[in-house]
Amino acid sequence: MKPIARMVSTACLLSALLIVSASAQQPAATPLKIGVLTDFSSVYSDIGGAGNVEATKMAIEEFGGTMFGKPIEIVSADVLNKPDIAATMARKWWENEGVDMIIDLPTSATALAVMELSKQHEKIMIVTDAASSDITGKSCGPYVAHWTYDTYSNAHTVGSAIVKNGGDSWFFITADYLFGHSIEHDTGDVVKAAGGKVLGSVRHPLNTPDFSSFLLQAQASKAKIIGLANGGGDTINTIKQAGEFGIVAGGQNLAAIVMFISDVHSLGLKLAQGLIVTEAYYWDLNDRTRAFGKRFFERMKRMPTMNQAATYSATLHYLKAVQAAGTKETKPVMAKMREMPVRDAFTDNGVLRADGRMVHSMFLFEVKKPEESKAPWDYYKVLAEVPGDQAFRPLKDGGCPLVK
Repeated sequence: MKPIARMVSTACLLSALLIVSASAQQPAATPLKIGVLTDFSSVYSDIGGAGNVEATKMAIEEFGGTMFGKPIEIVSADVLNKPDIAATMARKWWENEGVDMIIDLPTSATALAVMELSKQHEKIMIVTDAASSDITGKSCGPYVAHWTYDTYSNAHTVGSAIVKNGGDSWFFITADYLFGHSIEHDTGDVVKAAGGKVLGSVRHPLNTPDFSSFLLQAQASKAKIIGLANGGGDTINTIKQAGEFGIVAGGQNLAAIVMFISDVHSLGLKLAQGLIVTEAYYWDLNDRTRAFGKRFFERMKRMPTMNQAATYSATLHYLKAVQAAGTKETKPVMAKMREMPVRDAFTDNGVLRADGRMVHSMFLFEVKKPEESKAPWDYYKVLAEVPGDQAFRPLKDGGCPLVK
């Protein structure tokens, strides 16, 4: 090759490399797209569902509605609480529809199914509904964040408080899938570590209408505490039917280990009064929680659950991280999410750990008596604020392979 030709060829190569390098640093040409995989029609629709979609929209609007000059897009789908449907939808969104981040996931089984795809596709997913502590334990993923609560945090916050107050013998009514098993296991460990006893358990199918046989077994156990290792509509139905059986009147107490303000609203204070519950958010805690609660209520005509507030929080944090990273690419965005503190209406002390756990304060509440409530949705008395490093499992104890 002649010297002049060699120089032209080298110059073209350098020019091409510079173009490629510059384009790699530019924001993506396609709009940022968020997918909400939720429960619109079943047992967890009240705690997430349409409220989670609305919370995602609220975060996008608060952020400004655009990213890198293009409108932020949102899609949603009902997973019917089936792992295969969740996985099929996630694959379709990530492979064919340009979705950048998936949020919500109503059950632990659906979350774990999509987590496998998150790893394969190197895409971010944020779990705001599912609760199994395995999500940030042995099953943790490099691009997964677990935002709201988990079975470990609720077991340690509620379980330890009840045992300290004399509730030292337990029987569990457990939803028969990973979420319920995790609650029973984690709470049972807390009870036994505090010197209490687990006298037995019984498992029921998800979304079952009739708890009579399960309640009779719990009643026959003579346990001081009947631990409800279920959630959403199942928890509501268990408590209602326990009232019909006169279980609390007979001297046993119920412990709703995972309960939401929407559950209390459905039950009414007459049935729910005196229950000890743990939540990550309550609309009437302070000025910032009240401001978000009011905005949400204007749109949904009900106060947000902790999951709905967390979905808003996680979406907003993700958008801030994309903006700070200057790209939609997963690894730099995930790095920014871990680097930046979480400060919003959901929490003012959040930190995203290496295992994917977003650590923040949890709160212990007692449900008010009807005469103590001064207004609609005025349901809780604050018993304690539990710092995140006490509420959530220590990083070293989870068995997450990402933790060195």
